[in-house]
Amino acid sequence: MSHYEDCMIRAEIIPDADDAAIAAWIGARLAAALAATPGNIAFNAPGGGTPQPILARLAAMSLDWRRIAVWPGDDRIVPEDHPASNIAKIRACFEPAGARIVPLSAAARPPHFALSWIGMGGDGHIASLFPSEDPRADDPLRVRRVVPDPLPPEAPFARLSLTIPALVDAGALVLVVRGAAKRAVLDAALAGESDLPIARLLRAAVCPVTCFT
Repeated sequence: MSHYEDCMIRAEIIPDADDAAIAAWIGARLAAALAATPGNIAFNAPGGGTPQPILARLAAMSLDWRRIAVWPGDDRIVPEDHPASNIAKIRACFEPAGARIVPLSAAARPPHFALSWIGMGGDGHIASLFPSEDPRADDPLRVRRVVPDPLPPEAPFARLSLTIPALVDAGALVLVVRGAAKRAVLDAALAGESDLPIARLLRAAVCPVTCFT
């Protein structure tokens, strides 16, 4: 475990954590947030293959899921029964546990998240905020419709995405970054050496940031 910080960006780096350790860490943060408030809490979860086994372990934990709303950080604009739907995977994982599942829409009003889990791609995109979208930390919208340019061949769809202000409106941010190439992108962002979406998000964050690598 190490800390990476400069005058602008501070993050705790936890290397070599497996899925069980990451799920346990997230579960502990959600449990603490539940204990700290008598009301409901929310967290957002990324799409993609890496989070799925972690989310499955998390959903099996004995949290009061009835008090937890789960949002996707982004989603493809496809029917929920489409294989590319993020909300379908989140629903299948957390609805049986009793959580409230909140699909994204242009009119959605994201809350303050107890925990915001940020997905990052190898090009430095976060959620569905790709470099070609020029995402801004002062975006007046909380949810934005985006069309990546170029469209990723594995998922050639328009998207809905939480914006940077919505993603960082949280008690804590967590990233899970696997592989040397993605780690290099993250390190450059933390060092202030890039202006990719991940770097813009980290600069905008005022809550604790934890990166599992």
